[in-house]
Amino acid sequence: MRHKEEDMAFWNLGVLELEEFRPGIMSKAEIGNNLIMACMEIGPRKEDTGHKHPFDQCGIIIDGQLEMFIDEEHKLLSANESYFIPSGKQHGWKTFDEPVKILDISLKQPPK
Repeated sequence: MRHKEEDMAFWNLGVLELEEFRPGIMSKAEIGNNLIMACMEIGPRKEDTGHKHPFDQCGIIIDGQLEMFIDEEHKLLSANESYFIPSGKQHGWKTFDEPVKILDISLKQPPK
């Protein structure tokens, strides 16, 4: 078990500084040996029409609302609601008139 301070990350999500990840998406990621933890703020009226990957992914809505789909199931998620996306499942999301903040966790993938 590692205990060095530089190997650990503690976040206060209320004041965490985010940087532009993609147009309309601000993010801060902590990348470990096996996992990636990312806090993201997704701007209004943004959409991911769908993708899939060979690893599980999960997260929680911190603030705002997001419509997410996993395969054929669609769900409107609000603050304090979570999602779990099994490996290989088609999934995507869209935001509405307000930004949404999420905390997302997934498996780190080896470089291609």
